[in-house]
Amino acid sequence: MNVVLPLSSTIISLLFAILVFDQFLSRRKPYQIVWTVGFIWFAASAFTEFYGNSQGWNETLYRYWYLIGAYFVAAYLGMGTTYLLTPRWFAHIIMALLLVGSVYAAYLVVAAPVDIAQLPRVGEVVTGKALPGYVRFPLPVVFNTFGAGALIVGAIYSAIVFRRHRILPHRVISNMIIAVGAFIPSLTGLLNRLGQADVFFLGELLGVLVIFIGFLVSIEVFEEFKVPFTRVTLGHRRGQAGT
Repeated sequence: MNVVLPLSSTIISLLFAILVFDQFLSRRKPYQIVWTVGFIWFAASAFTEFYGNSQGWNETLYRYWYLIGAYFVAAYLGMGTTYLLTPRWFAHIIMALLLVGSVYAAYLVVAAPVDIAQLPRVGEVVTGKALPGYVRFPLPVVFNTFGAGALIVGAIYSAIVFRRHRILPHRVISNMIIAVGAFIPSLTGLLNRLGQADVFFLGELLGVLVIFIGFLVSIEVFEEFKVPFTRVTLGHRRGQAGT
């Protein structure tokens, strides 16, 4: 299962990235392209887990896994939500800070020594213990707090606002689903860091599935359903996109 689950997460998140990017090509909304990047990071992180657990871990693969999984996935998905829910100028500022932070994070991970003896064996759940403490704290906490916070808090706040004003009911439902989806891998990731790793890969898979269900409900993300990169439309929804 520690091979099958990451492979499933890789395939599903890559498919989602393709679908969201196709919607971006039609509508040119910034949150769609940022969410596309977030799903690509998700797919890349899950693929390193699949490859490492099936073929064995090495220092380079481990660095890629930690940089993408610990720093980028949640942050860029949360950045998409920031573009959706906040003024464009504010989101641009946060995005600039995130890009600068990403470059610094890449430097930290690439330059840090890796304790080869701490690399996971084939089939084991991977953890960050092979890297020094200054790589694992505090910067990943900042990235993940921002990302998960933007997804969870932003989704809950939006749901409350839309429900209170009785507008855009689909946003209430979609945001609550996204909040649940973001919470699942955040919880299993925390359990992994605390030594309870059994549900880590399952949490990733459930998280990406639930988040994408939330996207499917949202007219903001999917106004129409079609074969990617073609003009073959499978369905079209009418409603107020709002953003």
